[in-house]
Amino acid sequence: MSETQTDQAQSLLAATSWMERTVPKVHVPEENKDQPTFSEPTVECPECHALVTQTAMSFNTYVCPQCDEHLAMKARERLHWFFDQVNQELGQEFTAKDPLGFVDSKPYPKRMEEAQQKTGETEALISMHGVLQDVAMYAVAFNFEFMGGSMGTVVGDRFVQAAEQALKNRQPLICFAASGGARMQEGMLSLMQMARTSAAIERLRQAGVPYIVVLTNPVYGGVTASLAMLGDVHLAEPKAMIGFAGKRVIEQTVREKLEEPFQRAEYLLEHGVVDQIVHRHALRDTIYRIVTKLMKLP
Repeated sequence: MSETQTDQAQSLLAATSWMERTVPKVHVPEENKDQPTFSEPTVECPECHALVTQTAMSFNTYVCPQCDEHLAMKARERLHWFFDQVNQELGQEFTAKDPLGFVDSKPYPKRMEEAQQKTGETEALISMHGVLQDVAMYAVAFNFEFMGGSMGTVVGDRFVQAAEQALKNRQPLICFAASGGARMQEGMLSLMQMARTSAAIERLRQAGVPYIVVLTNPVYGGVTASLAMLGDVHLAEPKAMIGFAGKRVIEQTVREKLEEPFQRAEYLLEHGVVDQIVHRHALRDTIYRIVTKLMKLP
């Protein structure tokens, strides 16, 4: 292009209104072009970060289909999955009180109200009676979303009631444990539940009624120091964190770095604390086989 033609083109461009000029296209890189899109809520696996639809994850009992990571499972959903038929829910008549008038960053009744609204449950333990294959049994499950699955008086009431019913009807009791320990807002009354639940378990043992514990992620504190470690058989889900004091507390005490898999189910299996690590998909059949052998059923 000659110098004259260039000057003419520049003059024409200057004479054109900026509103009439063509807007240049902007290239936006497709950073997530391989990421699938979903029309329903998704769940992200904390291990491999795969996105799985809520429905698919529910059908797979909250086990990641990509890496087999066991995600947290709500207590009510777990019990409905465990039983072929639910006959009855127990313990709804028990309600929490505020015996100490306890206030930390907020009053205890307010904290309870928020937990109930968040989870849709009244307490951190759900108790049901139902049938697994052809065997009737009782089962309780901790809801970790409810104040960390902490054990207060209502949790103790519901557990003891389930144990007493299991003893009365000579039917097995299964416990799915997931807790951070005792509930500090109830003080000594919370710690007393350790003794109450332990006494109820001892009565089951003396009567020869099976009590099986399934340790899920995580189990700590007063629950570990009582009902979670008094089973006839202790099963655990893969990679579940199990202990009394937390890992960071122990590290600060002994001034030593504790490497994986410390306090994992695999570590406890090696040291004789856990009898067997069972994949969630195999839990129902494993518990059924153990129960039939312990009760000498055909």
